Amino acid sequence: MKSIQTSAALLTAALALASLAPTHSLAQTATTPAPKTAHKPAASSASAAATAPKLPANIPVVRGIPKTLIKIELKYIDAKLGTGELAKPGLNYTVHYTGWLHDGTKFDSSVDRGTPFDFIQGQHRVISGWDQGFTGMRVGGKRRLFIPYQLAYGEGGRGPIPPKSDLIFDIEFIAQSDPNAPKPAPPTPPAPTQPATPPAAAQPATPPAPKPQIL
Repeated sequence: MKSIQTSAALLTAALALASLAPTHSLAQTATTPAPKTAHKPAASSASAAATAPKLPANIPVVRGIPKTLIKIELKYIDAKLGTGELAKPGLNYTVHYTGWLHDGTKFDSSVDRGTPFDFIQGQHRVISGWDQGFTGMRVGGKRRLFIPYQLAYGEGGRGPIPPKSDLIFDIEFIAQSDPNAPKPAPPTPPAPTQPATPPAAAQPATPPAPKPQIL
């Protein structure tokens, strides 16, 4: 009998503890502070600082991420890789070329004339697409350039090239040379040939002495 009463008492105590557990858990959850999340604007600021160009200290700082207003791309296809010297800036380039409009109109060609074209790279004697378009080429190479109008003849065009015309050029890099190199001296002309000494004039033959006449 005492064993049954003891078991009943233990069961009652267990039920009482079970009923108190949820209350204790709720109280604990309510008082536990929520974890703080990372501050996203700080990451954005760091990203802006990483992408912004570095400027001298005397230029005031402007916060923000730089954006592209105008994007100009100079594209090319290497039709043949050259094996000669790598194109160097500031040198005189000797090239052959053919130029087309995007509608297929051929507007100029040194190949058709049979005469290569020379220009000094970087001195703005040609369109910007040409000054930049030989980068990475080697002598003997052939390349197709796709030049946007901003790097060609601009909004006004020129001659047979309409305004805002994107151009296509096939170019062949024939040679390069130093425009400041001293020119070789012209060859010395050969000395004039001395005339041969004329033979001495033949002396007239001495006439034979007359024979004495016998009277």
